[in-house]
Amino acid sequence: MIYYVYVIKSEKDNRLYKGLTQDLEKRINQHNMGENKSTKGFRPWVLIYSKVFTSRLDARDYEKYLKSGTGRDFLKTII
Repeated sequence: MIYYVYVIKSEKDNRLYKGLTQDLEKRINQHNMGENKSTKGFRPWVLIYSKVFTSRLDARDYEKYLKSGTGRDFLKTII
């Protein structure tokens, strides 16, 4: 199976949201339709980064990394 770790950016206030999914396009649409409680108030969202994994465990570890201080610093260098 394929897993995506993704980062989306709010066009409303530039905040970032990091997540994990198997269907990236569907998940971005869910964020933009207000189906996620934590992102609903900050729509619209734009995909700014994604990485593909074949292991859910590896994807989850990478998502945790992006949510860490070091991961946030990494995102600043690529955005």
